[in-house]
Amino acid sequence: MQPFTQHSGIVAPFDRANVDTDLIIPKQFLKSVLRSGFGVNLFDQLRYLDEGQPEMDTSTRPLQPDFILNQPQYKNASILLTRDNFGCGSSREHAPWALLDYGFRVLLAPSFADIFYNNCCKNGILPIVLDESTINWLFKKVYAQPGMAMTVDLVTFEILAADTTLSFTIEPYRRDCLLQGLDDIALTLQRAERIREYENKRKQECPWLFEDLEL
Repeated sequence: MQPFTQHSGIVAPFDRANVDTDLIIPKQFLKSVLRSGFGVNLFDQLRYLDEGQPEMDTSTRPLQPDFILNQPQYKNASILLTRDNFGCGSSREHAPWALLDYGFRVLLAPSFADIFYNNCCKNGILPIVLDESTINWLFKKVYAQPGMAMTVDLVTFEILAADTTLSFTIEPYRRDCLLQGLDDIALTLQRAERIREYENKRKQECPWLFEDLEL
């Protein structure tokens, strides 16, 4: 996955709590296991006026003009500001895939659903938990200045927004993985030589385990 050290981008205010993963990426789009191509269907039910189906041409679909990501000032947003319990519901990893494919690298909220939070970190998205008063302050700033930009620095644990520096925390393990761009597979491959050594040792100690079975 792409390493995360520092990111600057436009903040989109998604003022809604308890956003579940089916709202982030509806169930009908879960047929693919590829990590790309889901961005056009992110928040599909809110973003379009018609009912979305796989392989539809989204360029011709009618847009919901009031939805935040359809407004010109937030079209290229890459930081999502939202409310409590974002990513609740189904544990589908397609939800962070859709957010990342759209272009989001940072999520800000008072809380996230646990599995969704973990999936974000494993896919190169930085989910930041801030206290509710700070989130409220950020919403006020973004509403007062539509299209406001923000810089998030994972090295220094700092957020620069509206000429103010905010701090945040994240578990050291998740921070290291994000900084290095390591997902679960990449972490395992770092120990590939030790895995091979163990397999060769087991073949010598228990050769019958590696024989082809006669059915």
